[in-house]
Amino acid sequence: MSALPPLSERVSVESELPPLAHDDVALWRPATTDDIDAIMLMQREADGVDHPDWVTAREDLVDEFESSHIDMATESVLALGHDGRVVAFGHSAVGPGQETRVQSYAFGAVRPDMRGRGIGRQLLAWLSVRSRQRLAESSKTLPGWALVYAEEQNHALISLAQGLGYEIVRYFTKMERIVAEPIPEIEVPTDIRIVRFDESLSESTRLARNDAFRDHWGSQPTVPERWAQFVGGEQFRADLSWVAVEEAADGPRVVGLALTSINEEDWIAQGSSSGYVALIGVVRDRRGQRIAPACVTALLTSYREAGIERAILDVDTASPTGADGLYTRLGFTASTREVALAIEY
Repeated sequence: MSALPPLSERVSVESELPPLAHDDVALWRPATTDDIDAIMLMQREADGVDHPDWVTAREDLVDEFESSHIDMATESVLALGHDGRVVAFGHSAVGPGQETRVQSYAFGAVRPDMRGRGIGRQLLAWLSVRSRQRLAESSKTLPGWALVYAEEQNHALISLAQGLGYEIVRYFTKMERIVAEPIPEIEVPTDIRIVRFDESLSESTRLARNDAFRDHWGSQPTVPERWAQFVGGEQFRADLSWVAVEEAADGPRVVGLALTSINEEDWIAQGSSSGYVALIGVVRDRRGQRIAPACVTALLTSYREAGIERAILDVDTASPTGADGLYTRLGFTASTREVALAIEY
Protein backbone atom coordinates (compact mmCIF):
# COMPACT_ATOMS: atom_id res chain seq x y z
CA MET A 1 0.00 0.00 0.00
CA SER A 2 1.38 3.40 -0.95
CA ALA A 3 1.99 5.85 1.85
CA LEU A 4 -0.69 8.45 2.46
CA PRO A 5 0.17 12.14 2.37
CA PRO A 6 0.33 13.78 5.80
CA LEU A 7 -3.02 14.51 7.42
CA SER A 8 -2.11 18.19 7.27
CA GLU A 9 -2.42 17.91 3.48
CA ARG A 10 -5.55 15.74 3.44
CA VAL A 11 -7.84 17.35 6.00
CA SER A 12 -9.69 20.33 4.63
CA VAL A 13 -11.16 22.37 7.46
CA GLU A 14 -12.03 25.96 8.25
CA SER A 15 -9.14 27.99 9.63
CA GLU A 16 -11.46 29.89 11.97
CA LEU A 17 -13.81 28.38 14.53
CA PRO A 18 -17.50 29.15 13.93
CA PRO A 19 -18.87 32.04 15.98
CA LEU A 20 -20.86 31.18 19.11
CA ALA A 21 -23.82 33.43 19.88
CA HIS A 22 -27.24 32.59 21.30
CA ASP A 23 -29.88 34.62 23.12
CA ASP A 24 -30.07 32.07 25.93
CA VAL A 25 -26.31 32.02 26.53
CA ALA A 26 -24.75 34.89 28.44
CA LEU A 27 -21.17 33.73 27.91
CA TRP A 28 -19.23 31.20 25.86
CA ARG A 29 -15.70 30.51 27.09
CA PRO A 30 -13.17 27.70 27.61
CA ALA A 31 -13.73 25.52 30.66
CA THR A 32 -11.31 25.33 33.58
CA THR A 33 -10.93 23.00 36.53
CA ASP A 34 -12.91 25.50 38.61
CA ASP A 35 -15.94 24.63 36.47
CA ILE A 36 -15.91 20.88 37.12
CA ASP A 37 -18.60 20.85 39.82
CA ALA A 38 -20.90 23.09 37.79
CA ILE A 39 -20.35 20.98 34.68
CA MET A 40 -21.20 17.85 36.67
CA LEU A 41 -24.54 19.35 37.73
CA MET A 42 -25.42 19.89 34.07
CA GLN A 43 -24.03 16.50 33.08
CA ARG A 44 -26.18 14.66 35.63
CA GLU A 45 -29.30 16.23 34.18
CA ALA A 46 -28.19 15.27 30.68
CA ASP A 47 -27.36 11.72 31.81
CA GLY A 48 -30.91 11.23 33.06
CA VAL A 49 -32.21 11.83 29.54
CA ASP A 50 -29.43 10.48 27.32
CA HIS A 51 -28.61 7.27 29.21
CA PRO A 52 -30.74 6.94 32.35
CA ASP A 53 -29.19 3.61 33.38
CA TRP A 54 -25.72 5.03 34.07
CA VAL A 55 -24.19 8.31 35.14
CA THR A 56 -20.98 10.10 34.24
CA ALA A 57 -18.42 9.76 37.00
CA ARG A 58 -16.78 12.94 38.26
CA GLU A 59 -13.47 11.09 38.16
CA ASP A 60 -13.78 10.67 34.39
CA LEU A 61 -14.26 14.40 33.87
CA VAL A 62 -11.32 15.21 36.16
CA ASP A 63 -9.15 12.79 34.16
CA GLU A 64 -10.00 14.69 30.98
CA PHE A 65 -8.89 17.97 32.53
CA GLU A 66 -5.67 16.40 33.81
CA SER A 67 -4.69 14.49 30.66
CA SER A 68 -1.60 15.83 28.93
CA HIS A 69 -3.04 15.29 25.44
CA ILE A 70 -6.03 17.58 26.06
CA ASP A 71 -5.68 21.36 26.26
CA MET A 72 -8.97 22.58 27.63
CA ALA A 73 -7.92 26.19 27.05
CA THR A 74 -8.08 25.65 23.29
CA GLU A 75 -10.24 22.53 22.93
CA SER A 76 -13.21 23.15 25.22
CA VAL A 77 -16.20 25.43 25.27
CA LEU A 78 -18.57 26.19 28.15
CA ALA A 79 -21.93 27.92 27.74
CA LEU A 80 -23.25 29.83 30.76
CA GLY A 81 -26.85 30.97 31.03
CA HIS A 82 -28.01 34.35 32.26
CA ASP A 83 -28.54 32.78 35.68
CA GLY A 84 -24.87 31.64 35.80
CA ARG A 85 -25.70 27.96 35.42
CA VAL A 86 -23.97 25.76 32.87
CA VAL A 87 -26.12 25.37 29.78
CA ALA A 88 -23.72 23.25 27.73
CA PHE A 89 -20.17 21.91 27.70
CA GLY A 90 -18.00 20.12 25.20
CA HIS A 91 -14.43 19.43 24.23
CA SER A 92 -12.39 17.78 21.51
CA ALA A 93 -9.47 15.42 22.03
CA VAL A 94 -6.96 13.61 19.84
CA GLY A 95 -6.21 10.13 21.10
CA PRO A 96 -2.59 9.80 22.26
CA GLY A 97 -2.01 6.26 20.96
CA GLN A 98 -1.43 6.70 17.22
CA GLU A 99 -0.05 3.45 15.85
CA THR A 100 -2.26 2.83 12.83
CA ARG A 101 -4.59 5.84 12.84
CA VAL A 102 -5.05 9.33 14.27
CA GLN A 103 -8.44 9.71 15.95
CA SER A 104 -10.00 12.97 17.08
CA TYR A 105 -13.13 12.99 19.20
CA ALA A 106 -15.89 15.49 19.93
CA PHE A 107 -17.70 15.16 23.27
CA GLY A 108 -20.48 17.36 24.57
CA ALA A 109 -23.88 17.78 26.19
CA VAL A 110 -26.63 20.36 26.58
CA ARG A 111 -28.81 20.67 29.66
CA PRO A 112 -32.15 19.02 28.81
CA ASP A 113 -34.33 22.06 29.60
CA MET A 114 -32.29 24.10 27.11
CA ARG A 115 -32.50 21.67 24.21
CA GLY A 116 -34.36 22.28 20.99
CA ARG A 117 -33.21 25.90 20.80
CA GLY A 118 -30.15 25.53 18.56
CA ILE A 119 -27.54 25.53 21.31
CA GLY A 120 -26.52 21.94 20.64
CA ARG A 121 -26.23 22.66 16.93
CA GLN A 122 -23.79 25.50 17.60
CA LEU A 123 -21.86 23.46 20.16
CA LEU A 124 -21.40 20.44 17.89
CA ALA A 125 -20.49 22.61 14.89
CA TRP A 126 -17.75 24.28 16.96
CA LEU A 127 -16.50 20.95 18.30
CA SER A 128 -16.53 19.36 14.85
CA VAL A 129 -14.36 22.10 13.39
CA ARG A 130 -11.98 22.03 16.36
CA SER A 131 -11.74 18.24 16.18
CA ARG A 132 -10.87 18.34 12.48
CA GLN A 133 -8.46 21.21 13.01
CA ARG A 134 -6.58 18.95 15.40
CA LEU A 135 -6.37 16.28 12.71
CA ALA A 136 -5.11 18.89 10.26
CA GLU A 137 -2.30 19.76 12.67
CA SER A 138 -0.91 16.22 12.37
CA SER A 139 2.02 15.38 10.11
CA LYS A 140 1.27 11.65 10.43
CA THR A 141 0.88 9.69 7.19
CA LEU A 142 -1.87 7.58 8.74
CA PRO A 143 -5.63 7.43 8.21
CA GLY A 144 -7.48 10.02 10.27
CA TRP A 145 -10.92 9.77 11.84
CA ALA A 146 -13.06 12.49 13.38
CA LEU A 147 -15.47 10.70 15.72
CA VAL A 148 -18.70 11.31 17.62
CA TYR A 149 -20.40 8.69 19.79
CA ALA A 150 -24.11 8.68 20.67
CA GLU A 151 -26.64 6.40 22.30
CA GLU A 152 -28.80 4.91 19.55
CA GLN A 153 -31.93 6.51 21.03
CA ASN A 154 -30.34 9.99 20.96
CA HIS A 155 -31.82 10.82 17.57
CA ALA A 156 -31.18 14.54 17.92
CA LEU A 157 -27.41 14.15 18.37
CA ILE A 158 -27.16 11.59 15.58
CA SER A 159 -29.10 13.88 13.23
CA LEU A 160 -26.91 16.87 14.11
CA ALA A 161 -23.74 14.87 13.51
CA GLN A 162 -24.98 13.53 10.19
CA GLY A 163 -25.85 17.08 9.15
CA LEU A 164 -22.18 17.97 9.70
CA GLY A 165 -20.95 15.14 7.49
CA TYR A 166 -20.50 12.33 10.01
CA GLU A 167 -21.71 8.87 8.99
CA ILE A 168 -22.70 5.93 11.20
CA VAL A 169 -19.87 3.43 10.91
CA ARG A 170 -20.25 1.09 13.90
CA TYR A 171 -22.65 -0.17 16.54
CA PHE A 172 -21.79 -1.23 20.08
CA THR A 173 -24.20 -3.33 22.14
CA LYS A 174 -24.55 -3.24 25.90
CA MET A 175 -24.91 -6.75 27.33
CA GLU A 176 -25.95 -7.70 30.85
CA ARG A 177 -25.95 -10.84 32.99
CA ILE A 178 -27.57 -11.75 36.30
CA VAL A 179 -24.69 -12.94 38.45
CA ALA A 180 -26.86 -15.35 40.44
CA GLU A 181 -27.41 -17.50 37.36
CA PRO A 182 -25.17 -20.59 37.06
CA ILE A 183 -21.55 -19.83 36.17
CA PRO A 184 -19.85 -22.48 34.03
CA GLU A 185 -16.47 -23.95 34.92
CA ILE A 186 -13.85 -23.32 32.25
CA GLU A 187 -10.61 -25.25 31.90
CA VAL A 188 -7.52 -23.54 30.49
CA PRO A 189 -4.16 -24.92 29.34
CA THR A 190 -1.98 -26.21 32.17
CA ASP A 191 0.61 -23.45 31.68
CA ILE A 192 -1.99 -20.75 32.40
CA ARG A 193 -2.98 -19.41 35.83
CA ILE A 194 -6.08 -17.23 36.34
CA VAL A 195 -5.23 -14.78 39.12
CA ARG A 196 -6.49 -11.53 40.56
CA PHE A 197 -4.98 -8.37 39.11
CA ASP A 198 -2.31 -6.72 41.21
CA GLU A 199 0.07 -3.83 40.71
CA SER A 200 3.03 -6.09 39.93
CA LEU A 201 1.18 -7.25 36.79
CA SER A 202 -0.02 -3.80 35.71
CA GLU A 203 2.44 -3.09 32.90
CA SER A 204 2.20 -6.63 31.54
CA THR A 205 -1.59 -6.24 31.58
CA ARG A 206 -1.37 -2.97 29.65
CA LEU A 207 0.79 -4.62 27.01
CA ALA A 208 -1.62 -7.56 26.83
CA ARG A 209 -4.54 -5.17 26.40
CA ASN A 210 -2.75 -3.41 23.54
CA ASP A 211 -1.96 -6.66 21.76
CA ALA A 212 -5.46 -8.06 22.31
CA PHE A 213 -7.15 -4.96 20.91
CA ARG A 214 -4.76 -4.42 18.00
CA ASP A 215 -7.32 -5.76 15.50
CA HIS A 216 -10.39 -4.24 17.16
CA TRP A 217 -12.24 -1.46 15.39
CA GLY A 218 -11.33 2.02 16.60
CA SER A 219 -8.70 0.77 19.04
CA GLN A 220 -5.25 2.28 19.40
CA PRO A 221 -2.63 1.46 22.07
CA THR A 222 -3.33 2.64 25.60
CA VAL A 223 -0.42 4.85 26.64
CA PRO A 224 1.04 4.65 30.16
CA GLU A 225 -0.58 7.90 31.31
CA ARG A 226 -4.10 6.77 30.40
CA TRP A 227 -3.46 3.32 31.85
CA ALA A 228 -2.33 4.84 35.15
CA GLN A 229 -5.53 6.90 35.26
CA PHE A 230 -7.59 3.75 34.71
CA VAL A 231 -5.98 1.32 37.15
CA GLY A 232 -5.22 4.09 39.66
CA GLY A 233 -8.72 5.50 39.63
CA GLU A 234 -11.37 5.19 42.31
CA GLN A 235 -13.67 3.17 40.04
CA PHE A 236 -11.16 0.45 39.20
CA ARG A 237 -11.61 -2.69 41.31
CA ALA A 238 -8.50 -4.85 41.39
CA ASP A 239 -10.28 -7.31 43.68
CA LEU A 240 -12.88 -7.94 40.97
CA SER A 241 -10.42 -7.99 38.06
CA TRP A 242 -8.73 -11.11 36.72
CA VAL A 243 -5.82 -11.88 34.42
CA ALA A 244 -4.44 -15.01 32.77
CA VAL A 245 -0.73 -15.44 33.33
CA GLU A 246 1.81 -17.70 31.66
CA GLU A 247 5.34 -18.12 32.97
CA ALA A 248 7.89 -16.72 30.50
CA ALA A 249 11.65 -16.74 30.61
CA ASP A 250 11.73 -13.13 31.78
CA GLY A 251 8.91 -13.52 34.31
CA PRO A 252 5.10 -13.76 34.32
CA ARG A 253 3.39 -12.64 31.12
CA VAL A 254 -0.24 -11.59 31.13
CA VAL A 255 -2.03 -13.15 28.15
CA GLY A 256 -5.67 -12.50 29.04
CA LEU A 257 -7.68 -10.05 31.11
CA ALA A 258 -11.16 -9.20 32.41
CA LEU A 259 -11.05 -5.93 34.36
CA THR A 260 -13.77 -4.27 36.42
CA SER A 261 -14.75 -0.72 37.20
CA ILE A 262 -17.63 0.21 39.49
CA ASN A 263 -19.46 3.48 39.88
CA GLU A 264 -21.88 2.96 42.75
CA GLU A 265 -23.87 6.00 41.64
CA ASP A 266 -25.07 3.84 38.73
CA TRP A 267 -26.79 1.53 41.16
CA ILE A 268 -29.45 4.08 42.06
CA ALA A 269 -30.40 4.54 38.40
CA GLN A 270 -30.27 0.80 37.73
CA GLY A 271 -32.10 -0.32 40.86
CA SER A 272 -29.48 -2.97 41.61
CA SER A 273 -25.75 -3.34 42.18
CA SER A 274 -23.58 -3.92 39.12
CA GLY A 275 -20.02 -4.15 37.92
CA TYR A 276 -18.84 -2.91 34.55
CA VAL A 277 -16.46 -5.22 32.69
CA ALA A 278 -14.35 -2.44 31.23
CA LEU A 279 -11.82 -4.58 29.36
CA ILE A 280 -11.82 -8.17 28.16
CA GLY A 281 -9.13 -9.51 25.85
CA VAL A 282 -6.64 -12.23 24.99
CA VAL A 283 -3.30 -11.73 23.24
CA ARG A 284 -3.37 -12.92 19.67
CA ASP A 285 -0.98 -15.85 20.08
CA ARG A 286 -3.13 -17.41 22.84
CA ARG A 287 -6.59 -17.07 21.33
CA GLY A 288 -8.83 -20.09 20.90
CA GLN A 289 -7.77 -21.64 24.22
CA ARG A 290 -10.80 -20.58 26.33
CA ILE A 291 -8.74 -18.00 28.21
CA ALA A 292 -11.29 -15.19 27.77
CA PRO A 293 -14.25 -17.16 29.16
CA ALA A 294 -12.06 -18.40 32.02
CA CYS A 295 -11.21 -14.81 32.97
CA VAL A 296 -14.86 -13.77 32.70
CA THR A 297 -16.13 -16.66 34.83
CA ALA A 298 -13.51 -15.89 37.48
CA LEU A 299 -14.75 -12.30 37.43
CA LEU A 300 -18.40 -13.37 37.71
CA THR A 301 -17.60 -15.63 40.64
CA SER A 302 -15.89 -12.77 42.44
CA TYR A 303 -18.93 -10.56 41.75
CA ARG A 304 -21.15 -13.18 43.35
CA GLU A 305 -18.89 -13.42 46.39
CA ALA A 306 -18.92 -9.62 46.71
CA GLY A 307 -22.71 -9.45 46.47
CA ILE A 308 -22.72 -7.72 43.07
CA GLU A 309 -26.01 -8.54 41.34
CA ARG A 310 -25.34 -7.82 37.66
CA ALA A 311 -22.41 -7.73 35.24
CA ILE A 312 -22.48 -5.25 32.34
CA LEU A 313 -20.21 -4.91 29.31
CA ASP A 314 -20.14 -3.31 25.88
CA VAL A 315 -19.26 -5.21 22.72
CA ASP A 316 -18.58 -4.25 19.12
CA THR A 317 -21.37 -5.88 17.11
CA ALA A 318 -18.89 -6.68 14.32
CA SER A 319 -15.95 -7.75 16.52
CA PRO A 320 -13.44 -9.89 14.57
CA THR A 321 -13.06 -12.15 17.62
CA GLY A 322 -16.75 -13.10 17.75
CA ALA A 323 -16.97 -11.63 21.24
CA ASP A 324 -20.74 -11.15 21.18
CA GLY A 325 -21.19 -14.90 20.67
CA LEU A 326 -18.82 -15.63 23.55
CA TYR A 327 -20.77 -13.40 25.92
CA THR A 328 -24.10 -14.86 24.83
CA ARG A 329 -22.80 -18.33 25.63
CA LEU A 330 -21.77 -17.05 29.06
CA GLY A 331 -25.32 -15.87 29.77
CA PHE A 332 -25.17 -12.20 28.75
CA THR A 333 -28.13 -10.70 26.90
CA ALA A 334 -28.25 -7.57 24.74
CA SER A 335 -29.93 -4.37 25.86
CA THR A 336 -29.17 -0.88 24.45
CA ARG A 337 -26.82 0.17 21.66
CA GLU A 338 -24.37 2.99 21.02
CA VAL A 339 -23.37 4.24 17.58
CA ALA A 340 -20.05 5.60 16.35
CA LEU A 341 -20.19 8.29 13.66
CA ALA A 342 -17.10 9.26 11.72
CA ILE A 343 -15.62 11.48 9.05
CA GLU A 344 -12.72 9.53 7.55
CA TYR A 345 -9.61 10.93 5.89
